Amino acid sequence: MNFSKCGYTLRQVEIKNNLRMLWEQHVHWTRSFIISTAADLEDLSEVTQRLLRNPQDFYCFLKPFYGEKTACEFKELLTQHLLIAADLVNAAKAKDEQAVSAARCKWYANAECISAFLAKINPCWNEEKWKCLFFSHLEMTEKEAVLRLNCRFAEDIAIYDMIESEALKMADYMACGIINQFRIC
Repeated sequence: MNFSKCGYTLRQVEIKNNLRMLWEQHVHWTRSFIISTAADLEDLSEVTQRLLRNPQDFYCFLKPFYGEKTACEFKELLTQHLLIAADLVNAAKAKDEQAVSAARCKWYANAECISAFLAKINPCWNEEKWKCLFFSHLEMTEKEAVLRLNCRFAEDIAIYDMIESEALKMADYMACGIINQFRIC
């Protein structure tokens, strides 16, 4: 297929597809963690290890564009995002509202840090836009976990569809910013 006739170069499509895969994996393995935690599945350790590989995969993708230090900073922020999410899911499972509230506050603060960081490294990215995307992501992910923990599976699946759609928006926004910032043709 000739992508230039569609308005995209092969390199632009590769960037977009790679980021879509990374964000899809982010929400997929988060979902797997929620399911394994809720059901006390024996795969929880392996699922957690795979989930925590996602920040490293982002690091590998971002490093050629932003360098090792910046890519590492993003990796650390995203790792914290996942660890806080795990704390929130475990607190919700234990029905510890105080711990849920504390984790939620940390999670949103982390999302604000990620949003500010991304806006700082790429002038094509807007901090408020990232905050909106991340806050929506967090709200839906927490709802997904609560629905799963309460065995409301149809609603849990429906919210996951929304999470997946949001992840693709995040990927596309990230891809457009990189393509524009680095003038990738």
